[in-house]
Amino acid sequence: MDNRCIELLESHDIKPTANRILVLEAMLSSNHSMSLSDLESVIETVDKSSIFRTLNLFRQQQLVHSFEDGSGSEKYELIGIDDFADLHTHFYCEVCHETYCLKMINVPSVDLPEGFEVRSVNYTIKGICDKCSRK
Repeated sequence: MDNRCIELLESHDIKPTANRILVLEAMLSSNHSMSLSDLESVIETVDKSSIFRTLNLFRQQQLVHSFEDGSGSEKYELIGIDDFADLHTHFYCEVCHETYCLKMINVPSVDLPEGFEVRSVNYTIKGICDKCSRK
């Protein structure tokens, strides 16, 4: 996976360092969005501040986007991996506390008053996921 990570970092004008590769590998191997704490527990060899700086760089270079899912901690998610659109709906399960990307559900468009400018959109639905509802 190292070569894929290096290519992905370089395609976003990010110099591939050992820490950046580790953070990216962790995010690529996860099938859901991750918080700083999630990444910290997966990558035990990199300190929290280094992971945070890496995530900020990834966000500046549009490799990840961040959003608040209702859990109280910011979540990070890769952009553009496997044709994954940035603008999509998230679902936060109030039982298992997992956040799911619902890329098949479009974010509704909102007409803002004249002079207002959209900088970011966070569309999160809260409820009980299918796994928890079957328990």
